[in-house]
Amino acid sequence: MSESIHVAVSPDELYAMVSDVTRMGEWSPICRACWWDEGAGPHVGAWFTGRNETPERTWETRSQVVTADPGEAFAWEVNDGWVYWGYTFEPEDGGTRLTESWELRPKGIAGFREHFGDQADDEIDKRREAARTGIPATLAAIKAAAETR
Repeated sequence: MSESIHVAVSPDELYAMVSDVTRMGEWSPICRACWWDEGAGPHVGAWFTGRNETPERTWETRSQVVTADPGEAFAWEVNDGWVYWGYTFEPEDGGTRLTESWELRPKGIAGFREHFGDQADDEIDKRREAARTGIPATLAAIKAAAETR
């Protein structure tokens, strides 16, 4: 699933913001904070931890950067390939068309089934709904932050 928004800053400038995962807590309705492993940064192979919160629970995830093409694309996989989160940056009308993508991978579906058993489908539906509503909220917050700097 993915959604896009126009942001009135350059792809390079927007990439610099979004690839700084320590800022994700400012924009996401569920992610409250991210921090790089010591010495890591926005490059392929780098690891970071994210802290997420919903009214029901708080949890941390481990993610690894899988794409880091300045001004073009930035992405990571959560929990060693369970979930993919990505951003693309395309020049558009003097700014950038920013697209955010989310995919629950087969490894994640299998992991949910193993971890949650009979409740797996409900848990998967919750994650899909959180992405469906969270992506446009995150994009709007990134746009607001980028355009008011």
